[in-house]
Amino acid sequence: MPLALTDSQLDIIRQCAEPLDHADRAAYLERCVQLLQGREIGDGFVARVARAAQAEFHRMPAQIDGRGPKSRAY
Repeated sequence: MPLALTDSQLDIIRQCAEPLDHADRAAYLERCVQLLQGREIGDGFVARVARAAQAEFHRMPAQIDGRGPKSRAY
């Protein structure tokens, strides 16, 4: 059954997809649909679902120099 989302709810989902790797975005959208299916959908719930799905697919960007996270000696 298709989801009926408002433009603002779609914007929330799109905004949470932006920082994700392009290869993960389709899976992220599918996960959002899974989490929203069969639920009463409001803006707040969509935002919580989008953030939860984003967390499942978010990867830390690799360091440019390949040495990993920088640390400080104190």
